[in-house]
Amino acid sequence: MVGSALIFAVVNLLGSVLFLIATAGLYRATGTLEMLAIADRARAVDPNTAVVIAVLYFVAFGVKLGLFPFHFWLPSVYGSAPPAVAAVLAGALANIGAYGLLRFEAGLLGRELALGAGVLVGLGSASIIYGAVQAVGRRDGREVLAYSAIGHAGYVLVALGVGGRVALSAAALFTVVNALGKTLLFLAVDLRGPMVATAFVIGAFSVAGVPPSAGFFGKAALFDAGIQAQSAATVVLLFVGGALTFVYLFQIYQHQFWRPHPEVRPAPASARAVVAVVAVVVLAVGLWPEPLLALSNQAGEALVGMAP
Repeated sequence: MVGSALIFAVVNLLGSVLFLIATAGLYRATGTLEMLAIADRARAVDPNTAVVIAVLYFVAFGVKLGLFPFHFWLPSVYGSAPPAVAAVLAGALANIGAYGLLRFEAGLLGRELALGAGVLVGLGSASIIYGAVQAVGRRDGREVLAYSAIGHAGYVLVALGVGGRVALSAAALFTVVNALGKTLLFLAVDLRGPMVATAFVIGAFSVAGVPPSAGFFGKAALFDAGIQAQSAATVVLLFVGGALTFVYLFQIYQHQFWRPHPEVRPAPASARAVVAVVAVVVLAVGLWPEPLLALSNQAGEALVGMAP
């Protein structure tokens, strides 16, 4: 546990240092730290300088998000952390990385993002397949969810590579609903009881993109982005990734909730209550997604409007 905490601190400090270096370079190139002004002045920045800044931002946020090949720290940290801590890491810290990629790469450095679109789609695809295959091969619930986090980070990168308002809106929507689903799964994975088992199923359906959970709309938005981009490979990748997600999450459910474990005591009432509340939120967002859909569309339009 101490070793994993040290790894987490060092890796995230490295990401923060790279972020500060990139921000200092952006300020040197544009003369401002005001976001709209940077987006406007980025057109005049030397292309080589802009590419270096974009790469630094990508690595900084890729480390925090746990993207392949910057994922080396994530399995040990997520796997050894207490469930509540892992839920915070998967639900909040990962979103910092996704937000950074959307806000800085898509919003400020859109020209450089377009130049590296093929690389982004390739790395995102590798992250999806690698995370899913590793998760299928694991039996410990926490390890499965850790590798699942690596795989689902790839969806954001694929959406960034596809580009455009629809894809960026899908990335923003997927980031939020995936965080809700992963939070629920990490909170429930070490608990027992019928209520917890039901909540885990709701979280698994959400992460796999099965209706009526919140995650269905995130996956549907990504499918729509792939169709809009006329990319059959993207659609197939999303389908395969979703199918593998369903397989390894069902394996966890079968091993930890379906089979009897008489030696395991039921979870405390307070922990079950928290899991139940999060499960209700996931279902509520799935049954009434309009507010979140509207916000994600606004986010996509704003990012496209900022991009140089």
